[in-house]
Amino acid sequence: MSREGNRQGMPRGPMGGGRGMRGPAEKAKDFKGTMKTLASYLAKYKLSIIIVFIFAIGSVTFSVIGPKILGKATTEIFNGLVSKVSGSGKGIDFDAIKKILISLIILYVISTVFSFVQGFVMSGISQKVAYNLRDELVKKLNRLPMKYFDTKTHGEVLSRFTNDIDTLAQSLNQSLTQIITSITTLVGVFIMMLSISVVMTFSALIVIPISLFLISFIIKRSQKFFKSQQEFLGQVNGQVEELYGGHTVVQAFNREEESIKEFNKINDKLYDSAWKSQFLSGTMQPLMMFVGNLSYVIVSILGGYLVIKNKIEVGDIQSFIQYVRSFNQPISQMAQISNQLQSTAAAAERVFEFLNEEEEDVTVENPISIEGLQGRIDFQNVRFGYDENRTIIKDFTAHVKPGQKVALVGPTGAGKSTMIKLLMRFYDVNSGAILVDGHNIKDFNRSELRELFGMVLQDTWLFSGSIKENIRYGRLDATDEEVIEASKAAHVHHFIKTLPDGYNMLLNEESSNISQGQKQLLTIARAILADPKILILDEATSSVDTRTELLIQKAMDNLMEGRTSFVIAHRLSTIRDADLILVINDGDIVEQGNHEELLAKNGFYANLYNSQFAEKEAM
Repeated sequence: MSREGNRQGMPRGPMGGGRGMRGPAEKAKDFKGTMKTLASYLAKYKLSIIIVFIFAIGSVTFSVIGPKILGKATTEIFNGLVSKVSGSGKGIDFDAIKKILISLIILYVISTVFSFVQGFVMSGISQKVAYNLRDELVKKLNRLPMKYFDTKTHGEVLSRFTNDIDTLAQSLNQSLTQIITSITTLVGVFIMMLSISVVMTFSALIVIPISLFLISFIIKRSQKFFKSQQEFLGQVNGQVEELYGGHTVVQAFNREEESIKEFNKINDKLYDSAWKSQFLSGTMQPLMMFVGNLSYVIVSILGGYLVIKNKIEVGDIQSFIQYVRSFNQPISQMAQISNQLQSTAAAAERVFEFLNEEEEDVTVENPISIEGLQGRIDFQNVRFGYDENRTIIKDFTAHVKPGQKVALVGPTGAGKSTMIKLLMRFYDVNSGAILVDGHNIKDFNRSELRELFGMVLQDTWLFSGSIKENIRYGRLDATDEEVIEASKAAHVHHFIKTLPDGYNMLLNEESSNISQGQKQLLTIARAILADPKILILDEATSSVDTRTELLIQKAMDNLMEGRTSFVIAHRLSTIRDADLILVINDGDIVEQGNHEELLAKNGFYANLYNSQFAEKEAM
């Protein structure tokens, strides 16, 4: 059974690297609601998240205590030197310093171990979330109605599986950990600063409003440039992809210069917005360094004064400077965390939107069994339109007997392919009914209904794998002997045997290592192996040479033998032996009968048939 497939990679922008401040991420439409949904989704990992919290708090706590202990060592050295110089003491107490340093090393080792455990558990959570979401997306993909894919590009759907899931996993891993550590660090450092000196603490905190003002100012000014950068980056990527895909056409029409001009035009805009956004974001670091150094100056002057007044010790100044640095770090990370949360929410929203899309009814109550069906098809006053306001199939009525070969002919856009889609329930009729052996197709489970059909399409689809695996795709439990028999019936066995590895030859990703005609024969072999009750054949010989066309025609004759067959025909010469020809125009059957009967009417079909032969004679 042949199926269509298309894979389209999503370009990853070249300007997204770096761990510094990034441009404002795509914002979620409902940030609060999305984060609530994400939180409920993460509830199943509650125990693991609690462990992350505990170890994160433990890591920060042990790390925060360190500077104060180190300050005691500095005080011991300072007091020892002072006593040595003044001659009033024994000098530096190295035993006391040794004990302090050992305790300090133990603290930092414990902090590192806690941090390692926290990172290990959090990485596991994020990847489990990514794994489960991808699994749900794949399952959802098979339950979506065909109309969903009519309104979405392949790249847009694919981005849910790649970019959005990756963004969500990375953002969860980074932002959740950063939020925990930042809050814990802020609280812990603030307490330790207060324990040293209340006056110094509040004097150091004066710079915080300045920091927040600078952060918000830069973000506000750079936001529009980052937005423009992403917009023009998408345009550049899109144009490059188009030019690469249509390179031959561009050269054939001598449009290289125009293409380069158009590319340079967009590239200039990208350059203008990119350097402005990068420059503004790049000013964040030096400005924050300036503010940080300003706080160090305040602390040093005030600390020296307090030491003179015997309010604090010399080592406390060192400890306090370290605490100020530790306090400023999570503040400077606020913009990054905020940005990551925006990315998380936007990616999660897109994923959850996909998971919440309306599904088609896969099963029904008391479904009709497909066992013993003969393949009689009845179209009863079928009416359908992709858009409710625009009807394509107006009043389609036809009766097909089991084993009949039915051809659907008519001009482009007449509704031939639409009828096939309705027959396989890719879409449901607006009114009327389609019956299989007297049973409405809506009374079958969709998957079981589609087991009745085999398809050979004009656009072949083969996947990366061996020829044997591609043929066996029609029936996965088929033996090697059955695969070979199907290949012989499809007149492709001889060709396969001439290949270096025969049936084990690997097809590349685009199946470009075999010809179009050979691809078509393989899909016919696949359909023969599936052994369906009803066949649907799109014009399979339109893009092959005459000799290959004869082989494909013989293979299709073998395939159609004893089966109800629907043939969408463009070359009317290929369906002269059809039992029933349905001539469709503007969604209605305007004529029906066999080839001779329709020619005798000298109507719409006769005009189509004669016009094709007139075209051949004129060539």
